[in-house]
Amino acid sequence: MSRTLVQPVGQKRLTNVAVVRLKKHGMRFEIACYPNTVLSWRSGVEKHLDEVLQSHTVYSNVSKGVLAKSKDLIAAFGTDDQTNICLDILKKGELQVAGKERESLLSSQFRDIATIVMHKTYNTETQRPYTISMIERLMREIHFAVDPHSTSKKQALELIQELQKHFPIKRCPLRIRATAPQDQLPNLLEKLKEWNATVISKEGSSAQLSVVFEMEPGLYKDCHDFVMNKMHGRFEVLAHSLYVEGDTHVDQYNDYEDMPAPLPKETHDSVLELNEKLQKQTISSTSRPTETQQKQNKCNTCNVSFDDSKLYREHHKSEWHKHNMKRKTKQLPPLTEEECMADMELDDSKSDLKDYSF
Repeated sequence: MSRTLVQPVGQKRLTNVAVVRLKKHGMRFEIACYPNTVLSWRSGVEKHLDEVLQSHTVYSNVSKGVLAKSKDLIAAFGTDDQTNICLDILKKGELQVAGKERESLLSSQFRDIATIVMHKTYNTETQRPYTISMIERLMREIHFAVDPHSTSKKQALELIQELQKHFPIKRCPLRIRATAPQDQLPNLLEKLKEWNATVISKEGSSAQLSVVFEMEPGLYKDCHDFVMNKMHGRFEVLAHSLYVEGDTHVDQYNDYEDMPAPLPKETHDSVLELNEKLQKQTISSTSRPTETQQKQNKCNTCNVSFDDSKLYREHHKSEWHKHNMKRKTKQLPPLTEEECMADMELDDSKSDLKDYSF
């Protein structure tokens, strides 16, 4: 019995490719690209077309290696120039990605949207910014779905409006400085009152006056056009995200929900007095170090100084330092080493009593 070797004819199979698909005039056209290069080319990072396309060929099915017919290309694109058609598909086509790759892209964009929302909003009840994990939890509660065809910033702004319907969240105000002639000041103040803006300060000379104010981000364009076009003044954005006084970075906050509320002013003053008394009782070395060494080897948590850098490093690993760190998170004053050991023994005895049931 004779055996013949059957080989496929007219098929050009490609593997490990990124397929860009475009449907036009009821027909499907595809091009084969290198993985992870299509988005770089669309964003302008990659300039060379040969680094993106595996071949200047238009397919009707890349996975099967079926080439597109010339008459179909002319009917859909008006030309049979493969390179120009590849460019058109690369610009307007839809990138076909695998399941895991799509999940990774959506997860990354989900995180980007949450980051933008975190930097642009704050909690109206606590006057504090939200953390990234809290924003992501709120997004999941309202069942937010990422749109891969829309930008992260646009989706973040739409998400903020949706979150405001369910949670105490608000856009951070913009701090703006507007400089205009002195005779235009009444018009500017009248507009700021109409926009419910908060005037922070006024300064300047008799010729020109600068007004620093805070306003809603949604009124940015109206305010910019009014100052620049009608008043012929200067417009400057000083800050995009404003929080309460003392909040400089969002990274300072964590997700500990059991943290106590800030101490009132009277309690804070008493704590400071107690810190001064305890500071006098701290352990001092036999030989007084210099002022430079004290600054370099001083533990602010325990209010103690070391003249030896080795002892200073060992101190940060000690139970004394760790115990005072826990007290610091609870807004409590630090203890000396002897007081710390006694406090730890008391905690151990309390934990032992919990192990027994009477």
